[in-house]
Amino acid sequence: MEIKISLFITLVLYTAVTSQSLFYILAMSNVTKNMQPATYIESRKLLDKNLQHSLRTVYYLALASSIILVSFCVTNSSGLLFICSIVALIFLVLDIVLSLKGNVPLNKTINTWTSSNYPANWKEYRTKWFNIYTVRQTANIIGFLSLLSGLVFGI
Repeated sequence: MEIKISLFITLVLYTAVTSQSLFYILAMSNVTKNMQPATYIESRKLLDKNLQHSLRTVYYLALASSIILVSFCVTNSSGLLFICSIVALIFLVLDIVLSLKGNVPLNKTINTWTSSNYPANWKEYRTKWFNIYTVRQTANIIGFLSLLSGLVFGI
């Protein structure tokens, strides 16, 4: 029963993590890439300000629940659910590391800009942010699908 409860909690939290990626894939990436500098800067600041605390909390809760799930599943270390939960954990950690080493520092830089005072190469910062985020999106979607596969085929 502990496995099912921890799997449920992990899936709910992983869904919250992955929903951000799906939102960017469906709309936000194209919208952001077509923004003028002032709009881009202001929207980045607002997103960062409003998501920083709540998203950080969701990520760390997802990480904790993933670790708990793996620890419960280790009793059947050759089982599909264990393997899928390990894959999901690895990709979640990759997403977090890329965020902390890539997107967060770029967000901090962008947050120092104003709508009238920004570097001439601001598009390079935006491109770099999206390149890192694309890898993160891939990682968290693979992790989520792995976890979902473990649920469907591993229990």
